[in-house]
Formats: sequence, C-alpha cells, structure tokens
Amino acid sequence: MIEKPKNLLGYEKIEKFAPEKLIELEKHYLAILELIGEDPKREGLLDTPRRVAKSIQFLTQGYDHNPEEILLSAKFKEDYREMVIVKDIEIFSLCEHHMIPFVGRAHVGYIPNGYITGLSKIARVVEAYSRRLQVQERLTTQIKEAIHNALNPLGVAVVIEARHMCMSMRGVQKQSSVTTTSDFTGAFERAETRAEFISLIGTKLH
Repeated sequence: MIEKPKNLLGYEKIEKFAPEKLIELEKHYLAILELIGEDPKREGLLDTPRRVAKSIQFLTQGYDHNPEEILLSAKFKEDYREMVIVKDIEIFSLCEHHMIPFVGRAHVGYIPNGYITGLSKIARVVEAYSRRLQVQERLTTQIKEAIHNALNPLGVAVVIEARHMCMSMRGVQKQSSVTTTSDFTGAFERAETRAEFISLIGTKLH
C-alpha cells in the first residue's frame, strides 16, 4: 500500500507499508497507550497508534531487502586490487533488547578480486541490515559476510561506532559512551593492511 499525502507547498511524501500489518500494529499500540495510563481519545493521541504503526514498519523495513542481491544488482568486472572504502555511512537502528535506538557510523572497505560493486550499494547494504532489530556486533558481521559472499573479494573490513540510547536513557545512563565493533576477513587480517584501513577511515580529506 502506498500513501501520497501532500502538504500545503505541494510536496509529495510517498510512504510504503503493508496495510494488514498496519491495522494489527495500530491495535497493539492503542492497547499500549491504555496500559501505560494514557487516554488514546485525547486530541494529541488520536492518530498516534497509526503513526507509530507506520513508523515501526519504516524502521524495520530492512527485513524486506536482500543485501546480497543489492550488491549483485551492480556487480562489474574490474581489474582493481586496492582498497575501496566507503566511510561515515550513517546508521539508525533499534536495539533488539529494548527496541531503543542506537545511532552511529559504519566504515566499510574491501579489496576487489576481479569484481567491484556500485558505491551506493555498500551504503544500501548497511541500511538493509540496520533497519532491523539488531545488536551492533551482529550488524558488523552481517555487513562483512554479505560483501564477502556477493563479491568474493580479497578481503573485507567493517568498523562501526555507535551511541546506544539504552545506555543513555535507561540502565547505566552514561551519556557519552561510544561502542566500537570491527570485523575483518582475508587480506585485512594482516596487521599492516588493517592498520592502513584504520588510518584511512580516520583521515579527513574534506
């Protein structure tokens, strides 16, 4: 189902969602509002169950995408055997333990072995996996494995840095902590290659 609401300026916002899921999710969020002691009939909350139902479908849309197919859709022969790095890819995901956001950046590199992929496809793979209920550790490995399986490169490197709202808003309530995870395969398991990658993702060229 696709909705195309227009604002006063004529801007068209296209939203995609599954209507049958929308109805069921809306019912559950209505019940949640009642269970926490709110009045779903008050003005500010009248449309909240539907809005949240749409929101959660958007935030978990990664389940509808196959990351390896994304990479294969733009796979090209190329005789290039140096690092290809796409860094500072923004991540917005939901921690699977509390369904509270964690946000950060992914840095992804690979060394081609006869094939390359479109640069935007790397970012789309990150997006496909991050738009699911996640833990940062698994997200890091999934990105690495998708690139490895689709392109069979000489090596893959993934580093993710993120702030977890479950640590800031509840629990230990530490506001400035950053979690870093990494996963390397192939050529990046060599210390000198890994060190070059780490140096490059930390270098500001603009």
